[in-house]
Amino acid sequence: MINLEKILNTVKEQGVVPLFYHDDIAVCTGVIDALYKVGIRIVEFTNRGEKAPENFSKLVQLREERWPGLLLSVGTIKNAQQAKMFIDAHTDFIICPGVIPAVAETAAAANVVWVPGCMTPTEIMMAEQYGGKLVKLFPGNLLGPSFVSAVKELFPALMFMPTGGVEVDEQNMGAWFKAGVVAVGLGSKVISKDVLANKDYDTVSTLAAKALAIVQKLR
Repeated sequence: MINLEKILNTVKEQGVVPLFYHDDIAVCTGVIDALYKVGIRIVEFTNRGEKAPENFSKLVQLREERWPGLLLSVGTIKNAQQAKMFIDAHTDFIICPGVIPAVAETAAAANVVWVPGCMTPTEIMMAEQYGGKLVKLFPGNLLGPSFVSAVKELFPALMFMPTGGVEVDEQNMGAWFKAGVVAVGLGSKVISKDVLANKDYDTVSTLAAKALAIVQKLR
């Protein structure tokens, strides 16, 4: 089991967390190959299709030989049953679109890190009460960097990661990091539907490398 400190350190060091879903395991493998070769070591595979459990399990099985050192998380977990299913499939941590106490409790019982999604101070308070250390701000484009600036001092023990609408450019990412986030989640801006449909893995690598370079420059 990967411990909390390792996960938080990896998120912070990498500064970006790519996320995606696809029904075809070959496409999933191609995407992770493309991310891994440019230095990505943490990926969120979202639970957004009926093949998610099967494909996630296959990715975990491939990891040791194909992507050593990669942290694989599962996202879009909305209830305790889903949480348990992916915990049994050996997810390194769980990411939610909201604050679901039953998911937090299920993760805690299995000693698995839980990352809740929040968009209000009340939700952030709930996340903290249920043991959250890293908070996903979702949808990021509706909240904006100014939200982080306003609430960060209220929650000094928490780390923040916006997801949704974050652009792969220095101005947009710079505003978020200046506000105090430790990382940004990157979905369709790196792994778009067109990219997946065309199996355009070179674009995935190019955009992921660009995002990593921006993070390093900002720091």
